[in-house]
Formats: sequence, C-alpha cells, structure tokens
Amino acid sequence: MIFLQLAILLICIFLGSRMSGIGLGVMGMIGLLILLFVFGMQPADPPLEVMLIILSVVTAAAALQAAGGMDYLVNVAAKILRSHPEQITILGPLVTYCFTLFAGTAHISYSILPIIAEVATKARVRPERALSMSVTAAHMGITASPVSAASAALLTVLVASGVKLADILLICIPSTLIGVIIGILFVLKRGKELDKDTEFLEKMKDPAFAKSIDGEQNNSEIVLKPGAIKSVIIFGIAVLGVVLLGSFPALLPEFSGKDGFMPNFAVNASGQVQIPSMIMMIMLGAAGLIILFANTTAAQVTKASLFSSAGSATIAVFGVVWMSGTFMEHNYVLIKNTLGELVTAYPWTFALALFALSILLFSQAATTKALMPLGLSLGLAPAFLVGIFPAVNGHFFIPGYPTLLTAIQFDRTGTTKIGKYVLNHSFMLPGIVTTVAAVVAGLILQTILL
Repeated sequence: MIFLQLAILLICIFLGSRMSGIGLGVMGMIGLLILLFVFGMQPADPPLEVMLIILSVVTAAAALQAAGGMDYLVNVAAKILRSHPEQITILGPLVTYCFTLFAGTAHISYSILPIIAEVATKARVRPERALSMSVTAAHMGITASPVSAASAALLTVLVASGVKLADILLICIPSTLIGVIIGILFVLKRGKELDKDTEFLEKMKDPAFAKSIDGEQNNSEIVLKPGAIKSVIIFGIAVLGVVLLGSFPALLPEFSGKDGFMPNFAVNASGQVQIPSMIMMIMLGAAGLIILFANTTAAQVTKASLFSSAGSATIAVFGVVWMSGTFMEHNYVLIKNTLGELVTAYPWTFALALFALSILLFSQAATTKALMPLGLSLGLAPAFLVGIFPAVNGHFFIPGYPTLLTAIQFDRTGTTKIGKYVLNHSFMLPGIVTTVAAVVAGLILQTILL
C-alpha cells in the first residue's frame, strides 16, 4: 500500500513541477485530498511557520525593490563587475552569492545575470563559466542567508533541539562559500575560449551580431529612487536584528512570570517569543518602515515583482509540504524501520535523499521542512543535519528553474545552454561539484564548531 501512496505523492510532485508557479501547491493539495479520502490518512500540521516567514521576508524584499533598494544593489554590483572584467568568472559568482546572502532571495540575481553576461562577452571570457557558477552561487547563498525561507525552515525544525540561528550561519556561510570557491576553480578554464569556439566564431560572421557584441558597453547606472539607500539601510538593520535575536535567544521577550500567561503560536511553553515569529515581526516591521521613510507606498510594494513571487512560493510550500508531511507521519514507523539502519550505518545517505527531493520540489524551504524532521526522528544529530543542509540545492539538476533559464537567455554567445540530452546542460557539473564540496565542508565544520 505504501508504494501506491508514494506513487501518488511523486506523480503530484512531478505534475506540479511541470506546471511551475503555484503548480506544486495545488497538486500537493490534490494529493493530500487523495491521501485523506482514499487512504484515510489524518492530515499532518500544515507548515504555517514556514509559509508566514516566506510571506514576511519576501514582502520586506518587495518593499526594498519598490523603494529602489534593489536597483542600488545592482548598481553596486555593476561597478564591482565592470572594474575587473577579466576576473568575471570569479567576481560574478562571489557578488551574486553575497547579494543573495543579504537579500535572502535568489531573485536579485535576475538583475545581475545580464551584467555578468555582458561583461564576460566583451572581455572575451566564456560567459558559460561565470553564468553557470553565478546561478549556482545564488542557490548556495539561500542556504547561508539568515533571512531566507530555507534557513528559517531549518531553524523551525531544529530549534527545539537547542540549535540557534548562529549555529546554522556558523556552519553554512563558510561551507557554502567554500563550495562556491571550489566550483569557481572547477569552471575557471572549462570549455573553449570564445576566440576558439566555433559556434561563436560562426555567429560573429554576421555583421549585425558582431556589432551588437562589440558595440559600446552600457555603463549607464539605473536612476535611483529617492529612498533607495534608506531602504537598504532599514533592510540591513532588520537582517542584523534577526541574526542578533536568533543567535542570542536570551534577548527575546519573555512572559512566563506575567499574569494570564498562556503559550500560543508565537510564545513557547517557557514564555519566550519563538524566533520564527520574531522573524515575521521584524521583516514585516522593516517593510512598514521602508514604506514610511523610504519614499514608497504600500500599493507599489504589492505591485513589485518580488511580491507576486511570495504568493507562488507560499502556495507551493503549503500544498507540497502538507502532503509530504501527511505521508511521512502516516508511514512513520515503516519508514523508520526501513531507513533507520541504513541511515544509522551511512548517515551521508540522508544528504542524497535531501538532494533527490530538492530536484523534484524546486524549493530549498519545502525540501527542508519535508525531510529534516525525518532526519531527526531517524536519530541524526542536529549538528549533522546543519552540516548537510547545502544538499537541498539540487534544483539545478533538471534545467527548468527560472534562474537557469534566465542565464541561458542572457548569454547571446550561446555557450550557456541545455544539451542535446537535456541533463548535459551548462549547470550540471558546476552544481554537483559545488554542492558536494559545500556538504563535505559542512560536515567537517560541524564536527569542529558545533
């Protein structure tokens, strides 16, 4: 029976991933209804904390975008990248990683990728190298960011085990950065140089194409809105606030000694405000301060492209994680008995499970919320789970994720592409090398630092 249930779950995930957008969420709900009415499964708790954190963080990022803060960051990135064009393969991924780390979303890379492609082409550096690693670095930055939905999801799973946000950042920032650096070294000389690439040389025979490639470089900066810098400062203070309170729980408000105290969604049994709820408060509060002091409006925030992505991401996580959680809880004993010995003997196999599920879910947060609780129940140490956290970055495997497609679109030379056999695309080997390196580094660091 479990195989039939698993087949239904995988079919819903597959169909949802093909729909993209809210597809995973709505197909997850269809799967949940089948599990409920056909197999009589009791629904698990919906992933409310992760959903609300996604909405809060992305709303703050949308406010940053509406106020012009994103444009300011892109201008900074452009100056860095164009100052040393011959080093674009190194600088492109590192800048993208840092910006994603700060913003908590890979959507910021959409504005940076065309600059990377342009700088690489004009410097006659194979764009595939910089673009493939920049996309990979953006994904890695999500699992290192203190305000990403994925990091928040991991924290919600492990906080009861005593893991603090500082512990996650202490391991995941250096491990993912090590992974990115190793990935950069891997692609540094990958593929033919542009002046020896037959496909590019053939395209250069077209005068119009050659003129577009060798024309004047577009060094013009985006005209900033009046509140751009203010919005970046407010957002940055909010990020620091999340890091500070998540790292030092003693600073969180405590209500156990007050009359009428009662634990609830936001306050735990010991009377302390829970850090997931605090993240929601801080990030939505930051959005409010940006609207008040950074020359933007609530209407402009809701019209920002990032705001619409918040709805899609929330629905996707809502449906697919609720369905997966219900399946896991119903079959917990069987899954534990089946996988327990394997995972106990070979703990690294759980990293493979995280990677495989992330390929299907296209979401680090959904993968984390769906599988990390199982890892705890199988007896894996919380520190070990932090170490293998970068394994949730497997959504480069199938070339359908928006960042991959965007990078391909911006590379006019044609070096960044999907291969004849689909899986032999430009991001496959850089993604695998970077992810493996990050996980290995994380496992080593967690034995030393946690």
